[in-house]
Amino acid sequence: MTPPRVYLDYNATAPLRPAAREAMLGALDAFGNPSSIHAEGRAARWLLEGARSTLAAGVGTAARNLVFTSGATEAANLALTPQLQTGRGSAPFDLLLLAAGEHTCVFKGHRFPAGAVETLPLTPEGQLSLAALEAALSAHGARRIMLALQAANNETGVIQPVQEAAALVHAAGGLLVCDATQAVGRCDATFSTLGADVLLFSSHKLGGPAGAGALAFSRSDLHISETILRGGGQEKGRRAGTENVAAAVGFASAFVAAMGELADAGRLAELREEAERRIAGTLPEARFLGRGAPRLPNTSAFIAPGIAAHTLAMALDLEGVAVSSGSACSSGKPRASHVALAMGFNEAAMLRISLGWRSSAKDVELFGIALARVVDRIRSRSSVA
Repeated sequence: MTPPRVYLDYNATAPLRPAAREAMLGALDAFGNPSSIHAEGRAARWLLEGARSTLAAGVGTAARNLVFTSGATEAANLALTPQLQTGRGSAPFDLLLLAAGEHTCVFKGHRFPAGAVETLPLTPEGQLSLAALEAALSAHGARRIMLALQAANNETGVIQPVQEAAALVHAAGGLLVCDATQAVGRCDATFSTLGADVLLFSSHKLGGPAGAGALAFSRSDLHISETILRGGGQEKGRRAGTENVAAAVGFASAFVAAMGELADAGRLAELREEAERRIAGTLPEARFLGRGAPRLPNTSAFIAPGIAAHTLAMALDLEGVAVSSGSACSSGKPRASHVALAMGFNEAAMLRISLGWRSSAKDVELFGIALARVVDRIRSRSSVA
């Protein structure tokens, strides 16, 4: 009998939760178009708006301030524009500041001209340098500034100083857009705790279906004047196209389950610490990224000098253990991690493990055994060569 695989890549995507699956199957029976006024359409609309209310309330805003998207990538493309309105007739933003560790969808998904974008450095522990942010805000004086800062890094799990950054940006008359994809459902990530103006997050990181995400505004005077998807008036004119009701319902179900598990963070942190003990036991020279900073309880990233991360990831996969050698958006393409480089690591190829709702102590044990086996095999081959 083939032993069960060990899945340690929740930051890439989480297994679909049974409750989300059941909610989606039920929603598929409501086949009406949510924009139709007949009974079938109203039934679909009721499900859609229920999901919207659940998600909006969970991050601390009104339902009317949440837009359903196909994921956090689309939400970033929609939000990161000079034309984001902060009130009727407000002037466009002049400059976009980006922390150096942001997700690729933020770096490549904005709609600012190249000359209006500035990247801010990270500290050696992987957090945005607040000193650099203060200097940038001071240097740009009266220009209208938008800052994009993730709540937690997808590769290292390092929690960013969003609240402190928001206070600085707001004092300068600016606005903060926060990619909360990795933080929602894993730590306290709401408008009140983060201080952000805009949040974006995704379903499949929580154990919901892929292809569903949300863009949420802290208040109703924030809105998009230039949409990307044009057509009908869905999502109050902010995102055209017939809404995916089943995906939205599954998203909300997974969100509720994840929020209910926030108290489980201690268990995940213990599993992570055990995994790091096993990594250090096999690879004493391993260097853990962001270990001195606050991190998500489920994430650990490390560099093993002398062993290529993608080689290690593939070898573990053959042993039945799924891990990542960086962001899933770059999987299959061995390359330097821009996050590790921004933290000052020359060996920029990292290995990441990330735990989640189905992870167990047995998973960590099997990972440790497999890691020891593949490292021994890789080193044995290297010595022969």
